[in-house]
Amino acid sequence: MNLDKLLRNNIKALKPYSSARDEFSGEAEVFLDANENPFNAPYNRYPDPLQWAVKKKIAELKSIAPEKIFLGNGSDEPIDIIFRAFCEPGVDNMVSIDPTYGMYQVAADINNVEVRKVKLNEDFGFSAQKLLDASNLYTKAIFVCSPNNPTANLLDKVEIVKLLTEFDGLVVVDEAYIDFSPERSLLPELDNYENLIILQTFSKAWGMAGIRLGMAFAQPEIIRVFNKVKYPYNINILTQQKALELLDNSQEKEEWVKTIVDERSKMVKKLFKLSFVQVVYPSDANFILVKMHDARGIYEYLTEQKIIVRDRSKIALCDDCLRITIGSPKENKKLRKALKELI
Repeated sequence: MNLDKLLRNNIKALKPYSSARDEFSGEAEVFLDANENPFNAPYNRYPDPLQWAVKKKIAELKSIAPEKIFLGNGSDEPIDIIFRAFCEPGVDNMVSIDPTYGMYQVAADINNVEVRKVKLNEDFGFSAQKLLDASNLYTKAIFVCSPNNPTANLLDKVEIVKLLTEFDGLVVVDEAYIDFSPERSLLPELDNYENLIILQTFSKAWGMAGIRLGMAFAQPEIIRVFNKVKYPYNINILTQQKALELLDNSQEKEEWVKTIVDERSKMVKKLFKLSFVQVVYPSDANFILVKMHDARGIYEYLTEQKIIVRDRSKIALCDDCLRITIGSPKENKKLRKALKELI
């Protein structure tokens, strides 16, 4: 893969903003370089623009070099950067599976980039060849989400590898839900594919949706592009501090994941017993997709019961489907009770 060929010309020529903290590294007693207020420490100081302390802790947990990690304001930031850095507006395009996470389309639309959608099979699997066939000389990236949202299933790794080996552009694999899956992440194979970008998040298994922290893993050359394009202080000091605190408690995160997976199995068994439930699709995520008679009516009924699920009925291949996140045992019990009373 020729990264220079993929980059937009203006990004190749871009001289990134150099913040005061980019020009200095190490320890000091007096900081008079960034026009900060000297009072209200530590919040008066700008955060580390490259979040090295957080990256080093992530690197230890995931056995990956810090230079291969990008941290963004949620996974949405690296998604947007991919379009801003590599896709010429009104000229280039990207290919994605359908249905999938809606922010790929939104980010593409904001950047005036064509999206070429390829429908999943009826079993929600995908064909790498169909995605390759949908691409052309102006396709800069192919996006796949595994486990996929909203279908909840893992995508075939053999098909993903086919994309990585046959597509001469970026392949973005969004692993937001990988912790809930029996299969391992592609991270250990990152060095085998120079065009691979893996997205992960702290919003799901880590229970940190509120601090907005997403991760992108790629070769250092790609990460340097991301750092060149991002805003100087994209991750605030509070988010960095909280992430460091919670990363020290990975054992609790594993316990949360186990509880959610156990509750998912229980939820599936109970839902199968409801007469208006047609299909409960297999799930490798922390949610399930359920096909029901009158899904919209059931959604509205649950809303009246102050229980909020997601109506996905208007999404491709998801007619009459609700997406149900697996909550706490208490929340799940309340949902099942409400559905049973509906009968």
